[in-house]
Amino acid sequence: MSEARRIGLVVHPSRDVSEPRAILDAWAEEHGAEVVPLEVGEHDCKGCDVVVALGGDGTVLGGIRAAEADGLPVLGIACGSLGMLTAVPAEEAGEALRRFAAGDWQARKLEALWVRAEDGTEFRAINDVVVVRKGAGQVKTEVRVDDAPYVRLAGDGVVVATAQGSSAYNMAAGGPVLAPETRALVVTPLAPHGGSSPPLVVPASSHVTLLVTVGFSGRRVEVDGQPTELDGERFEIDLEPIHATLVTYPDQEGYLAGLRRRGLIADSPRIAAHDKRMLEEAEARKAAEHG
Repeated sequence: MSEARRIGLVVHPSRDVSEPRAILDAWAEEHGAEVVPLEVGEHDCKGCDVVVALGGDGTVLGGIRAAEADGLPVLGIACGSLGMLTAVPAEEAGEALRRFAAGDWQARKLEALWVRAEDGTEFRAINDVVVVRKGAGQVKTEVRVDDAPYVRLAGDGVVVATAQGSSAYNMAAGGPVLAPETRALVVTPLAPHGGSSPPLVVPASSHVTLLVTVGFSGRRVEVDGQPTELDGERFEIDLEPIHATLVTYPDQEGYLAGLRRRGLIADSPRIAAHDKRMLEEAEARKAAEHG
């Protein structure tokens, strides 16, 4: 059995979450549980047993930030398209809570990037950290792995992503998708100007250093898609093995299936055309047999 007597709640700031919120409140009233609204970025979970995030992957990341200090599990309820970090769609919120309280769930351990900036600031990123140009001009970046130089490049910047974050900005920039449970991180240059700087998959035990030379237009740093004010030109990055826990269910959609359903991974048009032709030919034969 899992405790669900006090439920921390993080909601999407603008999306309509009235339906799953009503389901959540009804479940809590029926089972004598208390729902405690939490602000995104709040780190005091007020004695909660679980954090529920109503929204999409961004809201789940907010729930993780709220839950990380207390090591609480986070249950993501998708309000819209089913994301990669959410467990169930909105209409299944009540059943998801019932299964959590009954202990019928699995813990998905998420790794994080532990980043130290030159100004002494430390932070964690569940999906990725991005150093990108702020305006016109380019950012010059040297990428080092275990203090050995990999590449020096001029371009739009660099993405460093975890396995679970590899299907986000990293994939959009042409980087590889890492299969679930892959213990590695990936470094993907953004629009490099000349040279040869392919994306690099780095073992979990390795240490990555970014040395950034800022042009006249400056640069910005994004942590899980959120702009972050950081000074300095040196960033030290390591993979932290267990940072957060997501609530998952044995029968929920798999990672690769989710990528295909959302259209992030799609078959070649030639394959689709072949399948269509085979279907049409089969239907024609069937019609002829029954003609």
